[in-house]
Amino acid sequence: MSLLALDVGNTRLKWALYERPAMGARMVAHGVQFLENIDKLTEGDWINLRPPRMVLGSVVASDAIKRRVEAQLEIWDAAPEWVVASAAEAGLVNGYDHPARLGADRWVAMIGARQRLLARQQRQPCVVVMVGTAVTVEAIDAEGHFLGGCILPGHGIMLRALESGTAGLHVPTGVVRPFPTNTSDALTSGGTFAIAGAVQRMVDQLRQHSGQEPVCLMTGGAAWKMAPSMTVPFELVDTLIFDGLLAIAHHRLAERASQRLANSTQ
Repeated sequence: MSLLALDVGNTRLKWALYERPAMGARMVAHGVQFLENIDKLTEGDWINLRPPRMVLGSVVASDAIKRRVEAQLEIWDAAPEWVVASAAEAGLVNGYDHPARLGADRWVAMIGARQRLLARQQRQPCVVVMVGTAVTVEAIDAEGHFLGGCILPGHGIMLRALESGTAGLHVPTGVVRPFPTNTSDALTSGGTFAIAGAVQRMVDQLRQHSGQEPVCLMTGGAAWKMAPSMTVPFELVDTLIFDGLLAIAHHRLAERASQRLANSTQ
């Protein structure tokens, strides 16, 4: 049973076709499109794909973008399931005050991180970092409870905010330096250090809370930019949201099969 996994972010749509909905399944094809090019998927990336049996996606973009994606899926007459955060799913318990208000991408990435650690027999607390248009830093304890997380602007938003709010800061993008000596490098270094500092703070807090050393997993389109400046050990995982979608799909199909079996025996 093939699965088409969709990660619809604020600027890009990433997709992957898997042989089956399970952690470790083989990826048959994958691709990425900027949101303005979504309407070209059926005539381009997806034209020669084998029709998926299941479509599961995470979307943080607008409803208008979601409808455009659904229109493209009509090539296979496929109705997608869009993940919404819940009180618990696929081995993760949601500690948000209002679980459904947690962003789908954050929820799915945390499920992917949790399942990745369990597959390696690592029952440790975990900090999950996503670096994209916005940056999220989440804390999960060793029992699989999401304790909470923080959101901060990504590099681009930080720079645009400073440029729009401060006279004379319209300068080229700089590089990260330990002691910046020009405005371009000062802006780039400041944003990078802010993100690295937020991650370090969350790791310290989770270590103090749990009494264990947390594992740190980082993902997102701009994660590679952060790698040289991180102050804690971390693992860069490009497919964390896809890992989460695979785990959720597997969990949901197992639940449905169990329900069908229960209904047939009544």
